[in-house]
Amino acid sequence: MTEQSSKKRISVKTPEEIEIMGTANRIVAGVLTMLKDEVVPGVTTYYLDKISEEYCRDHGATPAFKGYRGFPCSLCASVNEQVVHGIPSRKVRLKEGDIISVDFGSYYKGFYGDSAVTIPVGTVSAELERLLRVTETSLKKGIEQVAIGNRISDISKAVQTYAETNGFSVVRQFVGHGIGSELHEAPEIPNYVQKMPSPRLLAGMVLAIEPMVNMGTEKVKVLRDQWTVVTEDSKPSAHFEHTVAVTDNGPLILSTLD
Repeated sequence: MTEQSSKKRISVKTPEEIEIMGTANRIVAGVLTMLKDEVVPGVTTYYLDKISEEYCRDHGATPAFKGYRGFPCSLCASVNEQVVHGIPSRKVRLKEGDIISVDFGSYYKGFYGDSAVTIPVGTVSAELERLLRVTETSLKKGIEQVAIGNRISDISKAVQTYAETNGFSVVRQFVGHGIGSELHEAPEIPNYVQKMPSPRLLAGMVLAIEPMVNMGTEKVKVLRDQWTVVTEDSKPSAHFEHTVAVTDNGPLILSTLD
């Protein structure tokens, strides 16, 4: 789940806290891995939400998004031109050729996990395949910049440069964020370079890095439900996210089953 702004103090986690966050994020990774097999033509986003919550609770955690600032579901399910924060529904049934961003968070022993992936529904166009591939690679490029002494802006520059070089645009209205005992902590992690000072990375910081990359314009709008974010030109958008700890040995991706 994305965050628009935060001016809180940046927190640094202990190794023990990062270990707990690793468990929280592996639960999230388990949910997203399961969804990759469950996303097929004909399935409803309500069903995806239901099985995601069940998996999370069965593994000893609580869904992080359900009830957060009034969000009604456990899973953010954003289809095609929906960028983030799509609300699951019995009425939304996936079709061959769609893409769907699934964003899930967990709360475990006082700490949060958060990750997202965009999944093709059946066979999608070459253009959509490329959008997904570029967005996921832009996340990897950003993670490569997670090193002690680098700045948040190094992550932002890597994401923006790769996405725009490949002919796509990055969303500016929503950004990544720090994460820990709160779902959204400082610092903000924009997917574009801002003209202002940027915090340096310290060992123990944990970051939710999440490129949102559009096929057309970078501009987005929020629908009447006050949650669902869509592209202004109705062209598709992709979203990938990992929770990453800053360590002496470089980036440690917590939101993976490995």
